[in-house]
Amino acid sequence: MAEHQEKHSENDEHGAHDAHGGHAVNPLDPNELFGHVADAAYFHVPRKLAPAGSHGHIHIPQPFAGEKPLWRANTSIPLINRTIEPLDLKITKFMVIELAVAILIAVFFIGLGQALKGGVIARGRFRNMLEAMLLYFRDNVAEPCIGHHDAERFVPFLWTIFFFVLGCNLFGMLPWMGSPTGSLAVTGALAFCTFFVVMGSAVVKLGPVGTVKSFVPHMDLPFAIKIPLIPLIFAIEVVGMFIKHGVLAIRLLANMMAGHVVLAVILAFIAAAAGSVWYAVMPASVLGATALSLLELFVAFLQAYIFTFLSALFIGMAVHPH
Repeated sequence: MAEHQEKHSENDEHGAHDAHGGHAVNPLDPNELFGHVADAAYFHVPRKLAPAGSHGHIHIPQPFAGEKPLWRANTSIPLINRTIEPLDLKITKFMVIELAVAILIAVFFIGLGQALKGGVIARGRFRNMLEAMLLYFRDNVAEPCIGHHDAERFVPFLWTIFFFVLGCNLFGMLPWMGSPTGSLAVTGALAFCTFFVVMGSAVVKLGPVGTVKSFVPHMDLPFAIKIPLIPLIFAIEVVGMFIKHGVLAIRLLANMMAGHVVLAVILAFIAAAAGSVWYAVMPASVLGATALSLLELFVAFLQAYIFTFLSALFIGMAVHPH
């Protein structure tokens, strides 16, 4: 069945192009629209920038990939099978973008750290902007959510998570790139990092037994009522802990993917229009895409902030359970 899915996807890929310029036969087809925001083993660029006969695809070298994935979701629900990426050693577009974001973060902030050694004041608008953003998250996010005494330990993590999410979001605004935060694998990994820090910080401060006890608040109730109530509350709190971090991943995924899909739909109207209608649809689509892109720029910053704020809030709840 996996081989059938691979052949079917290959046929869809080649069948989505015609002989007169490479436009999709049906640009409003959901598979075609989601294909523009999904991860891939290539960058989709204009045909003039790609090798001849590649349908505008610049393929990423695959030195570690095997012929078949190590594992693939094989459920009765096609949406789940498409959403959960197969487990393999393939290098994808989102991986390249994430590496680029990590390198940019290291370059910018190592340089900023070197410039601020010895209490020197930051010089230049860009470095002043970075310093202002760092101080804002320390003073207005970390300390209020975690507490003044414990915040310093978690500030580097919160800084890193914010700028990494922001960088991945902003790459989605660049032509022919993509937003890694539009993939469940990426947002799930980020949420797992937060979950690991939350539980690890609770165990370090409260101890393993104290962490387990923190899931059940102190209740001045008769013993007969506590017996059924405490296990029920403990189970609800444990399940709630997993749900909170799962929603943390889904929220970022949904917001980033939805915006890019809507943008793809608006632009697809241009390819779908024909005849004299095209002259009315094209300017309206371009203006709509421009306005939506400005909104997406705001959403890129907003979702990075929300992810970081909720991470700080969850850490504060873990180290200060009462």
